[in-house]
Amino acid sequence: MAFSLFDSKGVDIDKQRFTWRELVQKPISKLDDDAFTRIRVILVNGLETEALRFGHLAARFNRELRLPLAKVRRTEQHQATLVNWLIAADHSPLETTVAYEQVAIEVTAAVAQSEPDPYLAQVYRFGLLEDFDHLYRYSALLDRLEGKDANNILQSYTDILPGRPTAEHHRAPEDELREPYNARTAAFQTKINALTIVSSEYQTHDYYQNIGPLFSDPLARQLYAEIASVEEQHVTQYESMLDPGESWIEQWLLHEAAECYTYYSCVEQETNHHIRAVWERFLDYELGHFNMVCEALKQFERRDPAEIVTSDFAGPLALHSQRDFVRKVLASEVDLRTDGTRFVGKEFESPLSLNYRSMVNADGSPSDMVAAGYIWRPGTELTRRGMLAAAGVAAP
Repeated sequence: MAFSLFDSKGVDIDKQRFTWRELVQKPISKLDDDAFTRIRVILVNGLETEALRFGHLAARFNRELRLPLAKVRRTEQHQATLVNWLIAADHSPLETTVAYEQVAIEVTAAVAQSEPDPYLAQVYRFGLLEDFDHLYRYSALLDRLEGKDANNILQSYTDILPGRPTAEHHRAPEDELREPYNARTAAFQTKINALTIVSSEYQTHDYYQNIGPLFSDPLARQLYAEIASVEEQHVTQYESMLDPGESWIEQWLLHEAAECYTYYSCVEQETNHHIRAVWERFLDYELGHFNMVCEALKQFERRDPAEIVTSDFAGPLALHSQRDFVRKVLASEVDLRTDGTRFVGKEFESPLSLNYRSMVNADGSPSDMVAAGYIWRPGTELTRRGMLAAAGVAAP
């Protein structure tokens, strides 16, 4: 069903209140809840932390916006806390990592298919195959460090297979930038898509950057260092799609619109009734934020918000398994590389990136080492080796 941002005023900012007990609610179950409930939790948290980040940056450059930004950030802080705390403590940091990569794969695949701009859709497909390979590398690490099957987290929604090899993701900065959309001519959905993926990738980068040092295993620490670097590249790639000519208030309006769309998408598809109530409440809060920014746009820029929000949303973001689409992209585009802002065949990759890669991989790639000989099968390597030993067969 279609969704219009102008149909509801939402909850006024001064009525958006929390108690400490409300902020810490019953977390989701790692095994009993559907994996897409966790995907929605992680996705929404990415949007909330991006809203906080943007709000602080905007306040540094706009004195007149500091109070309204401060009011909205207070609510965003508490929303981000409530949402992030929905991840149960029975998730190990590495299991949560696997979940983050599932979010990156399924959400990016959904966005790629909803993107009306062919060039930007290609950008999403390009990044998708790299996150797909990250999942494979972390699944191998989960098996070998904790003896756990990543599919317990993925619930068979997402394949565990190599994508574009992580060792080949390392590119020179000159080859990481993309052509931005034109804010005056781009479809509204294009702008929302870009902010959604920027938010998700930024959150993933920060998580890996902070979680990596908690591991004692040297190879695990190196793997997080390697993939955190790639995630920084992904943030660079995706944020370069944004039009730098957009004003601060225009950007703020788009951030709030992206949050509204994400919560609407979650409400429409959530299977956990308790979590669905959270999404409904926060959709009303975000609609309040959106309308607050609409008034700021009218006051400070004398602009009609309808100049920016040029269409309704035809339907929610498709938060379900995108396996068939991912397999199709994997089969046809795994050998794509970049040369400046262009996507090219492997043989035409930029020399700048080839030189950079030879430097960072001079001592080998942790992502290659961790997955050496690894092929995902139901269960774990320990289970398989035990079964072979019991049958008197030597493990390979």
